[in-house]
Amino acid sequence: MTLHVLMLSTLFPDVSRPNFGVFVERQARELAGRPGVEMTVVAPIGIPPWPLSMAAPYKELRYIPRMEFWRDLTVYRPRFTVIPKVSGAMNVAFMTRAILPLVRKLHRQKPFDVIDASFFYPDGPVAARIAKKLGIPFSVKARGADIHYWGKLPSTRRAVLKAADAAAGLLAVSETMRRSMISLGMDGERIRVHYTGVDLDRFQPGDSASAKESFQLSGPVVLSVGALIPRKGQELLIRALKHLPDVTLMLVGQGSHRRSYEQLAEAEGVSNRVGFLGAVSHDQLPRLFAAADVMALPSASEGLANAWVEALACGRPIVISDVGGARELMDRPEAGHIVDREPEAIALAIRSLIDNPPDPAAVRETALRFTWQANGDGLLEHLQGIAGKG
Repeated sequence: MTLHVLMLSTLFPDVSRPNFGVFVERQARELAGRPGVEMTVVAPIGIPPWPLSMAAPYKELRYIPRMEFWRDLTVYRPRFTVIPKVSGAMNVAFMTRAILPLVRKLHRQKPFDVIDASFFYPDGPVAARIAKKLGIPFSVKARGADIHYWGKLPSTRRAVLKAADAAAGLLAVSETMRRSMISLGMDGERIRVHYTGVDLDRFQPGDSASAKESFQLSGPVVLSVGALIPRKGQELLIRALKHLPDVTLMLVGQGSHRRSYEQLAEAEGVSNRVGFLGAVSHDQLPRLFAAADVMALPSASEGLANAWVEALACGRPIVISDVGGARELMDRPEAGHIVDREPEAIALAIRSLIDNPPDPAAVRETALRFTWQANGDGLLEHLQGIAGKG
């Protein structure tokens, strides 16, 4: 019995943003590769009116194909209007209006059995509206900021909760996220924990010395992988460097605060020990993990960050804050440290791991339960049950 899935996701890679939502794409490919599953991805792109549409980063988005085959997935990319810093609460209406005609057309050609919304806002409320129009069930997954930010913002909280009430099933990226959803007012009996996956063949321990040499690095190296935004905590890492005089910090990611972080590194007198690598291909990350002694990401909020799991799979211990699924993941001392979000505590944790490095094989053991096979099995069972095709 074929299960025809419509995946709705505002988090999905494209040619201008190859790492944007790469974990969503990997989950989609895992599910689409299962026998008896047909997957169609609708990944709407928000673009502001002219002349803002001509500025970065929107200018590049204007040239992305509206339909393409992306790594064996059929992906539609309809445009909807956004007004930066203003239209957050209006995105549901704008997005629904933009994609409903397309989804109706696709549904007439080959009816969908279920909608899988991969983020709670705006994807969840949009999926609720479309599912009601088509008369089919939908599921929504909570990943982090969609609950911690959009779920608490007065202008969007009600839409998030209404989508949860209307959904036939709910997913949470960690048990801690599930508890956050319950505290927001969602029914815990309907929430299933659905962990992320990691490609254990690609992300595995590598030779540290040769990797450091290839990047022209020497001495202890700390790697941080995440968007350069305040929530991710790179400012704390830069400030921690004055307590780590022999350490080089490499920042992978791009974001609105790159310039302010560059200025902070200058002011702290550590700019010669901070490397801003920008956006890095996901395929290049294992080599960077191999060059690092520690991966650090002292976020203010997370679900269960893929960068955590990928670092551990590469045998690199992590220093992270007590957010999201941190305590679910860190089940052994070799995995690293959970620390307070202050430079001195971060520096102390990093120093302990550099001076007493754990066995990479023992670190990797932490990540072995997070496979894409398990992720796909769980998602398929969940969606089949919702669609009545289990």
